[in-house]
Amino acid sequence: MAQHNTAGKEGEALAAAFFKKRGYEILHQNWRYSRYELDLIALHNGKVHFIEVKYRSSKSFGMPEEKVTLKKFRNLTLAADEFLYQHPQYKYIQFDILSINKAGFDNPEYFLIEDIYF
Repeated sequence: MAQHNTAGKEGEALAAAFFKKRGYEILHQNWRYSRYELDLIALHNGKVHFIEVKYRSSKSFGMPEEKVTLKKFRNLTLAADEFLYQHPQYKYIQFDILSINKAGFDNPEYFLIEDIYF
């Protein structure tokens, strides 16, 4: 497995644990529609959270959250639209970004950006 794939799996596992510890129910990891993907779909307090996970193990490429572009957010919304079409029981939604930075730290740093819109 390529190094970036291994790092991505590690980041997603850390993210799932982060949200579970806070009482979120993880509905799906890596949910795919066409060429689009949602890293995490979680349920918390009656609201579905579509969560983009950005993970860095090095400081070489900037802060993880800086990599969520307008194009990426549009792709997230297209995938979320399809998820909601397939699961019409969910009425309340929110988009979040979880930035995980492990660069030079014994324990990863977490930065949660909630309820984002572009």
